[in-house]
Amino acid sequence: MKINPHLDIYLDKIKSNSENIKTLCLKHGITVVGITKGCCAITEVGQAMIDGGINILGDSRIENLKRLKKSELKVETMLIRIPMLSEVDRVLDWADISLNSEISVIKSLSQEALKRKSVHRIILMIDLGDLREGIMPDDALQMVDEIRKLPGVKIIGIGANFCCISGVMPTRKNLTKLVELAEEIEKNFHINLEVISGGNTSVLKLVEDDVIPNRINQLRIGVGIMLGQDDVRLRNIAGTYQDTFILTAEVIEVQEKPSFPRGEIGRDAFGEIPVFRDLGIRKRAILAIGKQDTYLDSLIPLKEGIKIVGASSDHLIIDITDSKEELKVGAEVRFKLNYPALLSATTSKYVKKYFYKRKEIK
Repeated sequence: MKINPHLDIYLDKIKSNSENIKTLCLKHGITVVGITKGCCAITEVGQAMIDGGINILGDSRIENLKRLKKSELKVETMLIRIPMLSEVDRVLDWADISLNSEISVIKSLSQEALKRKSVHRIILMIDLGDLREGIMPDDALQMVDEIRKLPGVKIIGIGANFCCISGVMPTRKNLTKLVELAEEIEKNFHINLEVISGGNTSVLKLVEDDVIPNRINQLRIGVGIMLGQDDVRLRNIAGTYQDTFILTAEVIEVQEKPSFPRGEIGRDAFGEIPVFRDLGIRKRAILAIGKQDTYLDSLIPLKEGIKIVGASSDHLIIDITDSKEELKVGAEVRFKLNYPALLSATTSKYVKKYFYKRKEIK
């Protein structure tokens, strides 16, 4: 008997998504880095990506890269969050490649690599408008000049990121600027950049539409592989599965109650003032899962007629008045997940994980 709440993870579907996205990208000369941060670098998921043809796995946490490396997966690893100065030694322990934007950190990587008689590969991040990590384009030549003088590190390319902080979308125009900058760097320093890393899942639409600039040759894909979604465009990616992760929670109470609270309304346990509509008496169920385990707004009930009302840290309230299926205490309710719910549910130690390799298993 499965422990609740639990997450069913369908590895063959993740493998299939990896294969299809890799095939799509390879037609345009683009390699795929499989990003595992959205599932807390579950090693079985990483292996499914590898089985689908991915040969670099990226994550934002050193702890996750360590887990992947210690599992002896036959893959290179990439740290996709700019390294902390305090973790430089661990970066060299567990990351083959890292994304960087701070010269002080790159110098520290250089010094640590020299001690180890090794060379650490870096991708210099360029800010093309989203205003997260990256140097401004006008500063790129000076930065590359400094990096090239440092032993122990090798700049293998430049990259950019989109849609994570400011919602700036990737376009042919701004990715062309990245390519032009790469070519300017190559011309000035008489070098060849191996990698022009164009961004994340949001760039796949440009690949599908065949408008991606020719020299973009790497994408960092997480949610596109794990959930088959382009979440910034609210679309499913053609040829992929979306039911790769299914969350199940158990009913612990079923009662008919007013839909509008009685008494003075103040702030809830999370400091917010909730808003309610008076819909009369409704049949409600409580599930044994809460905000500590998952992200409420990104859960999608699989059964019709179930609506999410709200949640506290350990309780999820659903309206089951219109459900065609009668739910009693002990029944289970299943959900598909969007990215924020996946991120939190895989991180929660209270959500048990189960793995399946046959697509027909539900």
